[in-house]
Amino acid sequence: MKFILDPHIHTVVSGHAYSTISENAAHAASIGLTHIGITDHGPDMPGGAHLYAFSNQICLPDIIHGVRVLKSAEVNIVNGEGKLDIPSAILKRMDYVIASLHRGIYVPTDKDAHTKAMIKAMEKPAVSILGHPGCIHFEIDIEKVVAAAARTGTIIEINSQTLNPDSFRYDGEEKQRQLLELCKAYEVPVVASSDAHFCTLVGEMSRAKALIEEVGMPESLVLNMDIDLFFVAVNKKRDK
Repeated sequence: MKFILDPHIHTVVSGHAYSTISENAAHAASIGLTHIGITDHGPDMPGGAHLYAFSNQICLPDIIHGVRVLKSAEVNIVNGEGKLDIPSAILKRMDYVIASLHRGIYVPTDKDAHTKAMIKAMEKPAVSILGHPGCIHFEIDIEKVVAAAARTGTIIEINSQTLNPDSFRYDGEEKQRQLLELCKAYEVPVVASSDAHFCTLVGEMSRAKALIEEVGMPESLVLNMDIDLFFVAVNKKRDK
C-alpha cells in the first residue's frame, strides 16, 4: 500500500503551525508524495486564517517543488446544526474540503449532540471529508456517523495524530479500528492523513496505514493511493 497523497497539512497561516507551503511541498517531494492538500484552519480557530487567505488561494501555483498542491481548508463545525466557518461561495472553489470539530470552537457536550453536528456537516455538498472523527474530545455514535457518510458520499479521515500516543487527541486505537471496520462494512472510502503542523511530519501516516492494513480495507476504498479515485469521490459528493 503506497500513498501518494497527504490530504491534511497545515501552514503558518493556521496560526499554530510552523512551516510554509513551500517547505511542506519540498519535504513531500523528498519522500515521494506526488500530491498534498493545504488545509489551514478556518477563521473561527483562535489565531486562524482570515477569509481572504482562502479566497486568495487562486494565486498559488498548482505545482511546487514538483508536487501538486491542492487548495483546501479544514473548516470548523461551529454548532449542532453543522454550520461551517467559511462561506459556501469560497468552499465551492476549493479542490475539496475537510470539516472537523475542535474544542476551541465547539464546546464538547454529549454523544448525541456531537453525532448530530457531524452528520449535519456531512450533509453539506461542499464537505468532502469528515476530519478526525472518534478523537478523545468528542464522543460519537460511530455507526451513525459512518452510515451518514455512506448516505451523503462523505470520505472518512483516519487521522495519524488521533493514533499518536504523544498527541492530545490520542485515545488508543480501538475507536479508529471500529471506525475502519464500519467503513469497510458500509463501503465508505477513507483517507489517511498526517495532520502535519511542521514540514517534516508531512506524509507521516504510518500509524494510520498500519491500522488500515490490519483491518483489511480494500484498496479501492483507500483514496491516498490513486488521485483519480480521490477526485471521483469528491466530485460525486458535490454533484449530489
